[in-house]
Amino acid sequence: MQALDNARDRVAGAVDDARLQARLEGLAQFGAVQPGQPRGGVARQALTEQERLARRWLAAEFAGRPGYAVGIDAAANVYVRRQGSDAGAPPVMTGSHVDTQPLGGWLDGAYGVAAGLEVFAALDAAGVHTRRAIETVMWTNEEGSRFAPGLMGSLSYVCPDRLAEFQDARDAQGVPFGQACAEARADFAAAAREAGWQWFDTPLARPLHAYIEAHIEQGPILEARGLQVGCVTAIQGVRWFRVTVPGRSAHAGTTPASARDDAQAKAIALAHALLEYGRAQDDEALRLTIGRWQCRPDSINTIADQVVFTVDTRHPDARVLDALQARLQALLPPGATMDTLQNKPTVTFDGGLTALARQACRALRLTHQDMLSGAFHDAMPLAGFCPTAMLFAPSIAGISHHPEEHTAIEDLAACTRALAWCLTDLAGQTDAPPANASFTSTR
Repeated sequence: MQALDNARDRVAGAVDDARLQARLEGLAQFGAVQPGQPRGGVARQALTEQERLARRWLAAEFAGRPGYAVGIDAAANVYVRRQGSDAGAPPVMTGSHVDTQPLGGWLDGAYGVAAGLEVFAALDAAGVHTRRAIETVMWTNEEGSRFAPGLMGSLSYVCPDRLAEFQDARDAQGVPFGQACAEARADFAAAAREAGWQWFDTPLARPLHAYIEAHIEQGPILEARGLQVGCVTAIQGVRWFRVTVPGRSAHAGTTPASARDDAQAKAIALAHALLEYGRAQDDEALRLTIGRWQCRPDSINTIADQVVFTVDTRHPDARVLDALQARLQALLPPGATMDTLQNKPTVTFDGGLTALARQACRALRLTHQDMLSGAFHDAMPLAGFCPTAMLFAPSIAGISHHPEEHTAIEDLAACTRALAWCLTDLAGQTDAPPANASFTSTR
């Protein structure tokens, strides 16, 4: 046990701030709106040329080293693998995604991939071999901004039958996901052959020992409390609704108030009452958002005959969401309808892995707290497949999905050290060299 304690500390201590920052800044150049300025915004949507180039660039740092291999699966998820001594043992996995919003920041998702690769660099620098292989994954289409829904890669990994459902999803230009996926797979395999990278087979639903994802918080809590790491216990439940409120079109200048059936007026009153209900709950965990708002005929001098708007509700307790849904239903004016667009229950992460994250923070003297995630992550589907957990680094002002998204490198490195400590523990130190028998040359 003493040897493992020492290995965990040595690997965590070998995490290099400058090396991590250089990797993140290099990654930010793929799709950079203002080249040379990571905070100028990044446009790198799923399976576009810029994302494919970014994935190849990230893999190239390690793919040529002894004991490393790469692969890409049927959903175009890319893997960089650091082999362990026991080729038959299910690997430990980390990572995230490198696709962005149409105009996003430089850290969302990208940090988790860069952090996983930095753990590889730290393991190599510390001279630590592990019994289990460790893999850093780049999941496909987490954001869902080019192809809907999001989380396509991780959902397909844990449930391969889902991949067939996604094949015909099309982007704004009409390109099917299946076509973009096939092109990305061919592109990555060609790059691997050309470079002579070692290759390993990556079927979907391969058994995993554990999955830990590092991510920026995308919220203000850690920064406000001066904390370095969030140990994420769960992703809160979410329900999306579409509300349709009917009315009757009429001339704005000739129709008196008593003769109006104004969809806009009814919808505004409904939305106001719902928001007031949310405020009255005085529940810090409750999230209630009116999102899209569409009015028909959308004319300045015509009374609206229809308004359609969306409601996003989130809370870790299903009973709270039940009550809010019932209240929304009760508030509907005559003729209005409510459709459920999404209903995802709270996902609770593995208690043992969350405890390991706390242990890592204590061992490394990192300030930390347990917390919930309010946003979706690839860890959500993984949680039903293998023991899963997440680590958060603070986000300055809570900004995310925006060019001004930022986190101090000291905080990113601190979270990466906790990740390195956990991955080393889970993979297990060994004096045996890595088993390369499962690798095949791409030449």
